[in-house]
Amino acid sequence: MAAERLVVIGGDAAGMSAASQARRFKGPDELEIVAFERGDYASYSACGIPYWVGGDVERLDDLVARTPEEHRARAIDLRMRTEAVRIDTEGRRVLARDLDAGTESWTEYDKLVIATGARPVRPSLPGIDAPGVHGVQTLGDGEAMIETLARTDGGRAVVVGAGYIGVEMAEALLKRGYEVTVLHRDEQPMATLDPDMGRLVHEAMDGLGITTVGGAAVSEILTGDDGRVRAVVTDDAEYPADVVVLGIGVRPETALAEAAGLPLGPHRGLLTDLSMRVRGHDDIWAGGDCVEVLDLVTGTTRHIALGTHANKHGQIIGANVGGDYGTFPGVVGTAVSKVCDREIARTGLREKDARAAGLQYVSATIESTGTAGYLPGAPLMTVKMLAERRSGRLLGVQIVGGVGAAKRVDIAAVALTARMTVEQMTALDLGYAPPFSPVWDPVLVAARKATAAVRKAGW
Repeated sequence: MAAERLVVIGGDAAGMSAASQARRFKGPDELEIVAFERGDYASYSACGIPYWVGGDVERLDDLVARTPEEHRARAIDLRMRTEAVRIDTEGRRVLARDLDAGTESWTEYDKLVIATGARPVRPSLPGIDAPGVHGVQTLGDGEAMIETLARTDGGRAVVVGAGYIGVEMAEALLKRGYEVTVLHRDEQPMATLDPDMGRLVHEAMDGLGITTVGGAAVSEILTGDDGRVRAVVTDDAEYPADVVVLGIGVRPETALAEAAGLPLGPHRGLLTDLSMRVRGHDDIWAGGDCVEVLDLVTGTTRHIALGTHANKHGQIIGANVGGDYGTFPGVVGTAVSKVCDREIARTGLREKDARAAGLQYVSATIESTGTAGYLPGAPLMTVKMLAERRSGRLLGVQIVGGVGAAKRVDIAAVALTARMTVEQMTALDLGYAPPFSPVWDPVLVAARKATAAVRKAGW
């Protein structure tokens, strides 16, 4: 009997995790695997690009988990610089274009995995494509930026956007000796936090010498006589720039799937069932940044572009394609970042998320130290906790603080997944020793305060 053929569109985290996992279950005589990747690199850590730019990671190769040659050695036919341009679901085939040769050919499939990722938001502005303006999405983007920095005489950088990538790139450029200005539309940086917590990030960035400008809508990027970027213009001011980084966010890359008639959600991501199979299509799976996932707190779908999810999706898809079984139940929206020594974390809902979901809530904010307060240099942190007003169910946690602050959010992520109340959290048996925590961990102190707020609100 002839081997089945699995076609994978996308050669990064979700796609190649799926291909590799499927190969563990079925050998080449049972399953032929063909993968298309339009870029120059596969199986790499895009999350590491800011740290490569900033000099913490020395070489591009350090960010590559597995080379195309290593995939091919495992009988995965990974075709680089090959872009899928059409999916024919009726004919069960994919049209792919060799970007170097310019030729196109059809490849039939028995099973298909769509892992096309996300595309960075790139507004249509005058000068947006000028030399010196960079996105940070792929290893190629990082490579181009490092080349620009190496040949740029000036030392002024403007980062547009103050989300995770924007904040991390601001730190990377600061480490390289640049004078950094961050422009963003919101009241405070890190709009994934409530404004009162974002203000703490703002203060930390100011303390590092990073100029942060809120409510700044970019209208134009100016160029010099040489055609290179020279300034970024907002409605209120002009900011000189020798290099510009776009960190405005990403959207699911689903144009190919939409053209094939596959179902998309409200955030334009592909919709799948718990096994990551595309709804209504038995032999098509999708994972990574191109899909929407279930929010376990609100019960709605959302789009979250994170490598952790993409790798899990790939593992689950590969197991199901290979004849085993796996499901992805959903997420609670956990993310961590940092700007120099200030750590930033969130999980669950912000206040505006809770309101949008129709949830009444109470909030509690506390300040504490990450170690016993009597130890020299005990790092400070602020913890904000949201709980449902009547039930006391935990809804969300945000943390900003020094060393050891961010990963404490994992306590809250587990509690959210288990649908614990804030009162139940107060009894959690967490590890304690003076170098690691006060007697009452800051997360538990916040839970105690949130419990009191729930009771006061009429539990």
